[in-house]
This record gives sequence, C-alpha cells and structure tokens, in this order.
Amino acid sequence: MSDPEVPRSEQPADVNDVVADANAGLADAEAAGADVSGTSTSAENDAATSDAVDYDAVDPDLAAFEEAERSHPGTFVTPGLAESAEADESVTSTVADEPAATTWPASTADYARADEPQTEVLTESQRTGDVIASDAAPETSIADTAYGRPVADDTETRVVPSEPIVAAAAPVQNQPIFVQAPEPPRDRGNRGTAAGIGLLATLVFAILYLAIGLGWSAIKGEVNSENIVEQILAPLTTWAFWVPVAVFFIGFWLLGAIINRGRWGRWVIFGILVGVISYGGYILGQLFEARFWLLSSSEATDLVGEQLFAPLAIAAFVLGRELTIWFGAWVARSGAHKTELNAEAQREYERTLEAGPTLSR
Repeated sequence: MSDPEVPRSEQPADVNDVVADANAGLADAEAAGADVSGTSTSAENDAATSDAVDYDAVDPDLAAFEEAERSHPGTFVTPGLAESAEADESVTSTVADEPAATTWPASTADYARADEPQTEVLTESQRTGDVIASDAAPETSIADTAYGRPVADDTETRVVPSEPIVAAAAPVQNQPIFVQAPEPPRDRGNRGTAAGIGLLATLVFAILYLAIGLGWSAIKGEVNSENIVEQILAPLTTWAFWVPVAVFFIGFWLLGAIINRGRWGRWVIFGILVGVISYGGYILGQLFEARFWLLSSSEATDLVGEQLFAPLAIAAFVLGRELTIWFGAWVARSGAHKTELNAEAQREYERTLEAGPTLSR
C-alpha cells in the first residue's frame, strides 16, 4: 500500500491577493450556490497538483552514489553523518504518515473571513519533526560536495614569500669632501744664519783683538818668554777685552737682521757701522775698567780723551769693519740661496692653485 500524498502548505498570500480571491469566491458562490465549496476545492487541488514541482526527478549520478552508499554503508559517509541521515528519514516518514490539518472555506461566511490572516494548525508530531529537522546536522557526502557550489571561505588570504624578505640597504649619501686650500709659502729668513755666522765672526774678532794687544805689549817690552802665558791670560779677565768683543757681536747681528737676505754690497757699505760700534766698545770697556761710577766727570772726560787714538781702539774699528765685510759675504750667499728657495716655493704654490684641488686615494 502506497503512502498517502502529503499536501504542501502554501505560503500566506498578500492582503490584496486575499481580498481579490475573496471577492471572486463570493461571485462564484452566488452563481453556483451550494456546489461552490466542492468545485472550488477540486479546482484548487488541481491547480496545486499542476503547480507542484516534480520532486521525484533524481540526478542519475547522485542516484548512483546513493546506491553505492546503501550497498556499502559507511564508505562515502561518516558514521555520525549516517546516523543523522537515518534520523532525518524517520522524522520525515513520521510527518508523512500524519494527515494534514488544513481547512478550507466552504461557505460564503468562510469567504467573508478570508480577509483575516489564517493560521496553519500543525500536529505535535509535525512540530517535533520540524524541531528535529532544524537541529539535525546537514548530511554531507562526496556526491553533494562534488556537484555543489564551492563554499566561500572568509579566511584572509596570505601571500607567503618564497624567499626571506631582506630590507633594502639605505642608499649611501655622498659625504661632502672638504679640501683645504694650500697655504702660501712662508718666506725663509736669514736672520738666524746671520746670528750663527756672527758668533764665528766674534770668535775671530776676539782672537785677533787678543793677538793685537799681545803684540802691542811686546812692542812696549812688557812681554818676554818668561811671562808670555801670563800676558795672554791677563786680558781675559778684564772689561777692556770683553766689552769690545760683545759690542761687535751685537753690531754684527743687528746689521744682519736689517739686511737679512740682502746682497753682499750692503754688508760692504754698512760694515763701517759695525767698525764704529766696535770702536765705541773699546772706549766703553776702558770706562768699565776704570770704574767710571767712581770717577768725576772731568776724570772720565780725560780718560776718554786719552783712549780716542789708542792702538787697540783703532784695531777694534778696523777689525769690526773688515770682519763684517768678509763674514757678511757668507751671510749674503746664504741669503741668496734662501731667496731662490722662496721663489721656487712661490712658483709651486701658484702651480698648485692653477691645478685646482685634487683627491688623493
């Protein structure tokens, strides 16, 4: 015996549609009379049957998979899903066995109440079946997954790089290079050389001055073979010997500082000044030897007058001038060499400025 066909409840229509249907029903009721109820019911059933969707049509591939599942249970569906599917089938069969509780209007009064919203009455088993069907987990199988639409995944897609990300090296900024401009060459002076040569000239002046004094003493008969050593050492302890020597060095160095890198002609011309200074040194030495601070002015004047033309005074003047000329030639030669070096350094400096700055690696 086949199972009774379960009528499917229609969704409640819109209010306007319900009113239109009610008016049409009233018109049919007046025309047909008492047979309106049966006629309308059969017409609606035929319409529902014609509009019903053919649910018996089954996909052949899906039927093959279901046949395989029935032949080999558990192969394509997990045990939990199979149990939930069996529970769904039992609930569906229970709902199908119970008769429908839908009522239809059979009279004009019923059509009059059609404007009011109708409530579908369900049995306890139907409500229980709906709850169980809503709570049951959906059946999932390989066939459903194969022919169903792909499920959208809300998981954010992450792109994993194939190689480790290496931070790009910051570009090396060109650092400013400060090039120091070459300093102009400093002129080489000749004053130090003049002082050094002046010391040698002073030593020669002292030796010659001592020799001239010893010779003058020998002329006067004060020197003999017995006291020659005493006569040589005696002047070395007097102001009359060392003052002219010191004054000569001072005069020579001052002239060398003034002339500097000058030519030898300047030493020849101004050498007489060193001779005069040496002459004055001899007079000053005689005053120191006589302790002029103990002498009166008249005595000091008489002493100076007596020594103006003394042989050693004239010797000091001559030695001062001549030694300045000859040793001045040495100083002048050194000054000329320094001048050449300064000129070469200046030319090198100018060439460096013309070439511009260069980087040395």
